Amino acid sequence: MTCLRLPGQSLMARDVERQTAGLQVRIAVPNRDTALGIPVTAAVG
Repeated sequence: MTCLRLPGQSLMARDVERQTAGLQVRIAVPNRDTALGIPVTAAVG
């Protein structure tokens, strides 16, 4: 038995607070990766 899950697999927590926290983590990871790829531009002059 492995501890790793594939992206499509999920283990749902029993209480709502933990479910909410799990969803927030699953959303935050791709958002962080996307933010790293966006260039920062600045006006010159």
